[in-house]
Amino acid sequence: MKQLNILICGGGCAGPSLAFWLARAGHHVTIVERFPALRATGAQIDIRDQGIVLLKRMGLLETVRSKRVHEAGFSFVDAQGKSKATIMANTSGKGPQTMTSEYEIMRGDLVRILYDATRESVEYIFGKTVEHFEQDEHSVTVRFSDGMTGTYDMLVGADGQGSRIRAAIQPADAPDPVRHLGAYLAYWYIPRISTDEQICKLYHVPGSRMIMSRTHSPTEGQAQFLLRDDSEELRSMPRASLDTQKQFWSSRFHGAGWQTERFIQGLQTTENFYCAEAVQIHTDTWSKGRVVLLADAAHCPSPMTAMGTTSGLVGAYVLAGEINQNSDDLPQAFANYDRKLRPFINDIQTFKPWMMRLLLPETGFAIGLIHFFAWLLVFLRMPEFVALFVPENKGGWQLPEYPPLEKTKQEI
Repeated sequence: MKQLNILICGGGCAGPSLAFWLARAGHHVTIVERFPALRATGAQIDIRDQGIVLLKRMGLLETVRSKRVHEAGFSFVDAQGKSKATIMANTSGKGPQTMTSEYEIMRGDLVRILYDATRESVEYIFGKTVEHFEQDEHSVTVRFSDGMTGTYDMLVGADGQGSRIRAAIQPADAPDPVRHLGAYLAYWYIPRISTDEQICKLYHVPGSRMIMSRTHSPTEGQAQFLLRDDSEELRSMPRASLDTQKQFWSSRFHGAGWQTERFIQGLQTTENFYCAEAVQIHTDTWSKGRVVLLADAAHCPSPMTAMGTTSGLVGAYVLAGEINQNSDDLPQAFANYDRKLRPFINDIQTFKPWMMRLLLPETGFAIGLIHFFAWLLVFLRMPEFVALFVPENKGGWQLPEYPPLEKTKQEI
């Protein structure tokens, strides 16, 4: 096996996951991250299906378990906060997860876990990113944002759904990889109050709006506003000033009922705020020469699928396995990566823009139907039935086996 010198652009979850496997196999890995320090922040995320299997193979499952958010399930509530239907998390260890996964964790905690698992074997460089690169059949030469340069055997773009590396390798006539789903979301932290529970609560509001609340610590919770609106002028909102964004969300949800005013009050003072458009990334080009894309840069499934973190973990494992098996033929490694992973990605990206109308209905009547069918599912005990008889793996896709990755560097 040829040992490679590999640069990964992006130090979130997927980049360090890939670095974990590659460093274990004996490759030299550098991660460059544009933020000046580890970006261990973010909302609550979940790990599902094949992602749970991979954390176990990494030896990190118990560490993740110790940092879990203990969310018991999720509940649909009305304007008075009365529960209309509650679906509990599947903690049986069998079958698929419900909307609440057995492995709910704050993004910052998972980032720290992956960093701690790789910091001794991977070189981290904070405060700069890849500005430009050129490649030939032997190497990739990178110019960084601070003017420095470096030469590597390959470059991995794990730089998110707005990936600049993706833009650089797309064919000139390629269609726009961003698929707009016609919805926007914002989340922020709020102080916890005595009546907050370890249940995720979903409150639908007429006008294609939804509010979600979650609790992740003894002192803090999260509020999330979702809005269906496909107008062009809204697409610039996530890039507007912080004050403009907060004013927008406050005005669109003011007077919506339930605990809306509490959440809006928390919005004014929070230091943890994030706003984004819900999109998917679809591209036929995951690699070019010695440059390859990973996770959201290649195939963001959107937050609505709850598979973003898991797909990043899975993609990192498959890419590492193929690089390790074909280290002297990277184009072949990348072709195998595409061939093996794409069916899984195609399956989790089945969320279509029209589905947003079901998730965020326009009228009170439609919201009532959602509440009724949710109640009926619980009454018929369908979640328990699914846990018993439906396969755990998403779409039946089987995780490939790469035995050399399971060995430690010393064993290799």
